[in-house]
Amino acid sequence: MFTGIIEELGEVSVCENGHLSVNCQLVMSDMTMGASIAVNGVCLTAVELRADGFSADLAPETLNRTNLGDLRPGDPVNLERPLMLQTRLSGHIVQGHVDGTGVIESWENGELVVRIPEDLDRFMVYKGSVCLDGISLTIAAVENGTVKIAIIPHTTQVTNLAFRKPGDHINVECDILAKHVARLLTGHMRAAEPA
Repeated sequence: MFTGIIEELGEVSVCENGHLSVNCQLVMSDMTMGASIAVNGVCLTAVELRADGFSADLAPETLNRTNLGDLRPGDPVNLERPLMLQTRLSGHIVQGHVDGTGVIESWENGELVVRIPEDLDRFMVYKGSVCLDGISLTIAAVENGTVKIAIIPHTTQVTNLAFRKPGDHINVECDILAKHVARLLTGHMRAAEPA
């Protein structure tokens, strides 16, 4: 469980053959073997620990549904350790279970516009939450299959958004509450239909 508040900007050292290695410092302070770590919003398991970072394996499902397979050595990645129950919940509830990838349509003057996959569009709500590359963000507008997000300078400075450009794929995790409500309503409507 995560909150979408990025703790550190790491740097990819290796990404090949289902193996990802990241150089970082802050998140290593209390990491243990087998611990969860969100990389660009994707919940991974640390399978190797080093003084200067960690490694994780990437399952085929992870490679198919996220942008982690696009990473190259030197790329910046957003890192977040799992939530501790005694800390403040500054973002929103994030599982690290990415639903798909969107495409950045425009990114200028503090406004990020992302085209959302059609099957995820129904979970996007004005003033609702969305997690993009692991960053908890608030939706400023939903229009024609896109979401617009107003990005404050601090977020740009401490995440990989400073390196993003139009055409880039970005991981999208929909708000878990929106997904549960949609599922409950769909089930309720099916149950109410005549047999």
